[in-house]
Amino acid sequence: MTSGDASESGSIVTAPRRVEQKGRNGTWRVLAKLSVSSEPGNERLAMERVAAVVKGLGLSEQRLERLKTAVAEATMNAMEHGNQYRSEVPVVIEVLSSGADLSVRINDQGGIRDPAPDKEVPNLKTKLEGLQTPRGWVHHTVGLVMHL
Repeated sequence: MTSGDASESGSIVTAPRRVEQKGRNGTWRVLAKLSVSSEPGNERLAMERVAAVVKGLGLSEQRLERLKTAVAEATMNAMEHGNQYRSEVPVVIEVLSSGADLSVRINDQGGIRDPAPDKEVPNLKTKLEGLQTPRGWVHHTVGLVMHL
């Protein structure tokens, strides 16, 4: 596959690009842009495709497994909480590298919603202390950064 081509594998579309984006931390190169339909199980497709994209970056097996877990979890949350498992609404994943850092951005299409008046507003500290359920986050983009 050449740069800029898109190929389809199951429910995942890959469009690798060599685009540079200037940011606060230097120049980021887009390694791939992936799209998965919001169906249970597609988090595994996203996880494996991201792993294939970053294969040449020299991550240890342990760090690669941690990245795969984080990508799968964030993708599953985007499908469930952001897109409500509507298969026609994709989760878009961008993989970028600055040379010193790796960034994976997971984007849902959830839209802005006000919490129901009887719902408890999510609080990260409370969730980490186990005083609030870990479920129920509404988000648009989750960014994972790994220092290379």
